[in-house]
This record gives sequence, structure tokens and C-alpha cells, in this order.
Amino acid sequence: MSRVVIGMSGGVDSSVAAYLLKKEGYEVIGVTMQIWQEEEACSVEENGGCCGLSAVEDARRVAAALDIPFYVMNFRKEFREHVINYFSEEYYSGHTPNPCIACNRYVKWEALLRKSLTLGADYLATGHYARVEKLASGRYALRRSSTLQKDQTYALYNLTQDQLSHTLMPVGAYSKDEIRAIAGKIGLKVADKPDSQDICFVPDGDYAGYLERETGRKAEEGNFVTADGRILGRHKGIIHYTVGQRKGLGLALGYPAFVVEIRPKTNEVVIGSYEESLTDTVRADRLNFMSVDNITSPVRAFAKVRYNHKGAWCTVERTGEDEITCHFEEPLRAVAPGQALVLYDGEYVMGGGTII
Repeated sequence: MSRVVIGMSGGVDSSVAAYLLKKEGYEVIGVTMQIWQEEEACSVEENGGCCGLSAVEDARRVAAALDIPFYVMNFRKEFREHVINYFSEEYYSGHTPNPCIACNRYVKWEALLRKSLTLGADYLATGHYARVEKLASGRYALRRSSTLQKDQTYALYNLTQDQLSHTLMPVGAYSKDEIRAIAGKIGLKVADKPDSQDICFVPDGDYAGYLERETGRKAEEGNFVTADGRILGRHKGIIHYTVGQRKGLGLALGYPAFVVEIRPKTNEVVIGSYEESLTDTVRADRLNFMSVDNITSPVRAFAKVRYNHKGAWCTVERTGEDEITCHFEEPLRAVAPGQALVLYDGEYVMGGGTII
């Protein structure tokens, strides 16, 4: 019997994943990652966040109902290093980070998988809406969820071949409604628990406020400028803005204004028109390939530049040792440095990188 450690967030998806794995005959061990930094400061989210104390209690109750062992493992150090510190450094560098991608790669699939293997587990499982498949080439790749509305492959594009070979994602073959129905049928109290929407360690969505409290660094005011340097007004500090942003600028220019660039060296936020916010060329580095082992000649692919982007067609070419450039067939808006560029070959993740 194969042993699998299931990361349990206290939500309906990971809870049903644990049930499905046990039903398939796996020896299932439930684990919740302790990643919050101070217990007394942790907010107990009402809406199903994955880092609060409420998540532990929900997961513990589900594990008891399923009659599987349950443990809480401390990954505070890894979470601070790879997620919180990264999140802060990226924002102060004028980038728009994606902490969930960093958490998936370096905490869940690096630290938790490594710990799971030392416990004799064969696999790590999660409740993500994605599917892991071994291709005819011998490579492992993520396949998009059977329901694209819930597909989570974008946030998992940088998992390694070794990590994928030890990964199970049983809910990827189901719709959210089907998962909730299964939970209700087997009597799990989390069947109707709402999904968490915000970054788990910033539940109020005030990123700038969190960054100032976390780092002790007050964001310095600076100038809103046009691309050619003309001053338009004053901004509150670059951590308050992201490329593509339109609301909350406090500028009355007589036309819709967008953030088109953030310049941390001069503490400037560049403002432009809708047309100036568009681009048809996107570069990315920190590459990870999945369904292919490399890109050596231009290839056409479907790409997403943010989680809720519907995707667009582009031609991808290798332009450096650790760099690709994508030429899109139609201009894109709100392409933010620091976000992920994820390439798809049909239903499979080809690979991706970090937008530069």
C-alpha cells in the first residue's frame, strides 16, 4: 500500500482529496503546515484562509471523521524566508509578487515534500484543481483541471520533475460543485465552507499597510510622471501601486490613467494612457520547463500573464541562457514585472518564468 501525505488546509478541496485517496486504497496521513509567524497575532479567518488557527481545527475534525492520522508541522522558518521576505523585497523593488506560487514551490513542494519522504511517504497530495500526468516522452507535466474555471495550474508552473513524480492531485478531475457534493454526501462539515480569496497572511487585502508593519520601512512619497519625465503629481510610495492599476491614483488628467511602469531607483510611478498600458512583447527569466525540457527554436504557445488572465496566443523564443521572449498576437494590458508568465501546450503546462 502506497503512503501519501495530504496537505490539509481545512477547506473542502483538500478534505475531499484526502477522502478520495483513502477510497482509492492509499495509506493517508493528514498534515497542516504551521506557517503563521505569531500565534497571538494570527487572525482566525471566517472565510477559510489556509494559515489561521481555524484551519488547523477544521482539518483536525476532517481527519478524525475520515479516520486518518493528523499532524501539524512547523514550517514558519521556510514560510518567512521564501514567502514573506520575498513578498516584501519584490514590492519594494517595484515588482508585483505572487506569494502563492512561491509558497507552492518552496514550502509545500520543497519543505513539506522533503519531510513527507523522510516519513516514508511515496507521495504528497493537495487539493489543487490540476492533474499530474506522465507523458509519452517520460516527462511529468501538469494538465489543466477538467473545469477551466477552477484551474490552478498557473500557480504550480514551477514545480520540478522530481516534485511532480511524487505528487497526486485527485480533485483535478472534478468540478467544484462535484467536490462539495461529495463532501456533503460523506457528512463533512466543511462542505459549504467558502473559498479563501485573499493572500492568506494579508487577509484584509492592505498589502502596503502589511509591508510597512512587517518591515518597519515607511514607503516614501515620490512623483507620478509621464514616460518622458513630466511630473503629474505625488504618489504615496511605490508599494501602493502595481503595473496596470487604474483606481486609487488620485489623479484628474481628463483621460483614463494607468500605471505603466514603476521606477524604484528614482521612486517614480509612470502614468500613461490606455494605449500606453498595452504591450505585445513580454520577457521572462527564472525559467522552469515542464512538458518540454527546453525551448531552442521559436514555438507557438498559449500563455497567461496573471492568474485571472484568460490567456492569449504568442510565439516564444529563447533570448538568453535564462530568458524567453514572447511576441503576442494581440496587445496585452497590465503585464506586471514579478508576476508569472505561464505557457501552455494544449491542456498541458509547457513551462514558464517570472516576468521582467
